[in-house]
Amino acid sequence: MPSAAAKPDPKLTIIQEPPVFLNLPASVDRAIARVDALARAGTDIVVFGESWLPGYPVWLDSAPEAAFWDHAGAKALFRVLSENSITAGDEHLTALQQASDAHDVIIVMGAHERDGGTLYNTTFTFLPGAEAPMLHRKLTPTYTERLVWGVGDGSTLRAAETRFGVLGGLICWEHWMPEARAAMHAQHETIHTAQWPWVKEMHTLASRTYAFEGRCFVAAAGTWLTKNDVLTGFDSLGADAPLARDLLAAMPGDDGTTILEGGSAIIGPDGFYLAGPRTESADAVSATLPLADLREGNLTLDVAGHYSRPDIFQLTVNTEPRPGVLFSKSEAPNDGAP
Repeated sequence: MPSAAAKPDPKLTIIQEPPVFLNLPASVDRAIARVDALARAGTDIVVFGESWLPGYPVWLDSAPEAAFWDHAGAKALFRVLSENSITAGDEHLTALQQASDAHDVIIVMGAHERDGGTLYNTTFTFLPGAEAPMLHRKLTPTYTERLVWGVGDGSTLRAAETRFGVLGGLICWEHWMPEARAAMHAQHETIHTAQWPWVKEMHTLASRTYAFEGRCFVAAAGTWLTKNDVLTGFDSLGADAPLARDLLAAMPGDDGTTILEGGSAIIGPDGFYLAGPRTESADAVSATLPLADLREGNLTLDVAGHYSRPDIFQLTVNTEPRPGVLFSKSEAPNDGAP
């Protein structure tokens, strides 16, 4: 097996530009256009922030009445969000996979995913030539996020083998779930994506800690978003949902108010920055990852190896899907009885 040093050093780019807020088709078009341009410029891995398709639900923390019971605007806004969420095997996933295939580029995309009547905060990882993207559903939505997202299970807590090594990721406050971190470290990630709405100081600390702890490269991905982006994106839908728009417009500030400040950074396995953090604009953040640096840190630390104590600590991860309803097939012959 070739060493990490023998592999080509990939160029990774984090997109901080906002989506066309709440407009799924237009946001997918924007994402593919950015991937096309970056791939032609030599980027190998493109990473987007948390729930980038079609936008992090910023109203949960900003709109004064977002959590009111039976609020007409909140219900209408949830309907609009549901109608603009990814579903398994849809044309939007197909288009992103085709972009990955066409340019031989890995795409890591945060999205709202709809399964039945429930939305999930999901990361889709598109590998060139794959039949379908790998997905990870956020295990525990944080605080107000529980108003819109369901919980994931251990079946999606996994990483992918790529030509650059093992690629995995966690979403936002999963980086403060020690068991989730341990489960990912045990898969020996080369590159880890840490998706956030925007990468605040504490988020940066968590991302740098993960890089040092896991001895891997970390792409801490955030998004730049203004109130104007929110309202113009919603208006682009032409949706008949005036109460939903009123809820968004009730967020504090004028159209120029910045709601999410980017903050994306690319971090080496020693915990130090390779690029960023960038908080002053929506510009992308890029770096080439020196893969030869990976093994040097393992001299002193390998949390899933020589720095572990399995004689004292053990973690069991349930990787089985956990549906709420199971249908069993009857073995009895069908005798035509009702």
